[in-house]
Amino acid sequence: MKPFFRFFVCASLVVLLSPYGYAQEEAGDRLFLEAREAFRVGDRSALEARIEPLSGHVLAPWAAYYRLRQGLEKRDEATVLAFIERESGGYPGERLRADWLGVLAKRGDWRRLNEHYRKLSAPDQDARCLFLQARRSLDDVAAQREAEALWAALLDVPEGCQDLFARLGAEVSDDLYWQRARLLVEQGKMEATRRLLRFLPDAQQPDKKQFEQISKQPALWLARLKAEDLKKGRSRREIAALAIARLAQSDPLAARSRLETWQATLGAQAAAWCWGQIALSGARQHMPEALAWFSRSSPDVRSKDVAEWYVRAALRVKNWYAVLASVRALPKELQEQPVWIYWQARAHKEVGHFKLAYEQLQQLRGQANFYGNLADEELGQPIRIPPPAEPPSDAEMNAARAHPGLLRALALLRLDLRIEGVREWNWSIRDMNDRQLLAAAHFAYERQVYDRAINAAERTSEQHDYALRFLAPFASQVRPAAHEQALDDAWVYGLMRQESRFIVQAKSSAGASGLMQLMPTTAKWVAKQIGLKDYDHKRVNDTEINLLLGTAYMRMVLESLHQHPVLASAAYNAGPSRARAWSAATPLEGAIYAETIPFNETRDYVKKVMSNAVYYSILFTGKPASLRERLGVVPARSG
Repeated sequence: MKPFFRFFVCASLVVLLSPYGYAQEEAGDRLFLEAREAFRVGDRSALEARIEPLSGHVLAPWAAYYRLRQGLEKRDEATVLAFIERESGGYPGERLRADWLGVLAKRGDWRRLNEHYRKLSAPDQDARCLFLQARRSLDDVAAQREAEALWAALLDVPEGCQDLFARLGAEVSDDLYWQRARLLVEQGKMEATRRLLRFLPDAQQPDKKQFEQISKQPALWLARLKAEDLKKGRSRREIAALAIARLAQSDPLAARSRLETWQATLGAQAAAWCWGQIALSGARQHMPEALAWFSRSSPDVRSKDVAEWYVRAALRVKNWYAVLASVRALPKELQEQPVWIYWQARAHKEVGHFKLAYEQLQQLRGQANFYGNLADEELGQPIRIPPPAEPPSDAEMNAARAHPGLLRALALLRLDLRIEGVREWNWSIRDMNDRQLLAAAHFAYERQVYDRAINAAERTSEQHDYALRFLAPFASQVRPAAHEQALDDAWVYGLMRQESRFIVQAKSSAGASGLMQLMPTTAKWVAKQIGLKDYDHKRVNDTEINLLLGTAYMRMVLESLHQHPVLASAAYNAGPSRARAWSAATPLEGAIYAETIPFNETRDYVKKVMSNAVYYSILFTGKPASLRERLGVVPARSG
């Protein structure tokens, strides 16, 4: 699928069911949707028939874009440049220039591609890959190093990168080749691994049946492995290492046993990588042996996940010296992230290095995030909401209301074209200063597009409005629903902000719906538990019903999990059984519990929900609030 179609047609996969509270369709909206559909199906005459009537409509530039994008490879550059010039500074112009790179690549016109790329304001990954191709073709020596770095790090390969990666597959060194194979297996991307292995000589590739076993039954494949097989070249040993890593994902103990059998034959580097994979899986399962397994890996073959979970494994058992050692072993760019600055500071404090702890905590002081909140409290300072900036002036608001990109973004969102609308919005605010961002946030709030209001407000760097960052709409419905269930309304709002950003008709790709993102089975179960008769899931996006079911479910998981909001937040995202299983055999600091949640999404979710709740509490009560108190101590796992 072409990059444009990924951008525009994917919107149909996450469609909202009704406009953002708009009571009346704007004139021309129907024509625009018809033009978009004509473009999608390739009906040129239907598209042409709607271009002229759309003249003057806020989305006319996108209709004109569709016209040019259809058959773009046959367009002359003068026509393309005329559109780009006319839409200079806007996202439609940027998008067409990026698409034009693909045409120039097919023509082999690398010099023109190079020139056009340098005029892009925010090139995406497709464009960056095409630019690398151009530079390689023009004998830019540095381009080869950059391409190899991308090869070693890029997991998902977009269309614009396919040709570059196909060429690299036949060119890179053995070390880089197997580095990519390991990366793909570690992330569970077995189909991509199978395609990569096709670059091996036929005699060295596993056949289809063998690869199927490595992917789905690695224990069986390894049980049949013979010593002489591993003596037939590096590729055989590397494939065996991939199989051990694959086994580790489901059974780290069995993988350890296999690795101990074949370690000497695999070679030091491959064995060290396997130990990292076994340790990673064990750490995610909170196995006490994991910390020792990490010590048998090697920093030079640890991926980002392995390196970070080494720290988490040490945290889980409160081995603060190991925390310090594992943080120091992180790549420099990871050490500088707030998460690892904070935990290194905590480790220094726990072992008595108070001066070092203080210096590192000062780096996080005042940051409006989970680690900034924790750092403030470690420094004995209350979490503060900065004084609100002056409201936007009439002139600033008028500029926002007349901004073509913001208008297009809100029009696309009004038409339920969420992906396109969000892309247009983000493009439009990318270089705005604080005053412009605040005006954009107020403009979105006027239109009841609450998620974009939050998005703009939280990007300010000096002048802030936390009442916009932490919007609390639907108060006349949310707060009574929370109080009816005896819930802290700051926590309810903190969770809703993370779940839906207050988009009433939001629907996730997994099927969760509404303000509180309820899954169909959960909603049906809760309705039965609370005696809501004749419940039909078609009603799930009704605000009252959604809030009733969502807050009732929050109460239920809270009651079943020791009245602990960290556990309940994890349960709301990942399910009560998982939240319970992630507890330790002994009481565990809430921050450490959150940090060692195995699922990336849930770990990020819980931290943001809890930090959100602190800010909502301050806004609602006007009094200081403590994140550390909210996190508390997670009780020991029972049973």
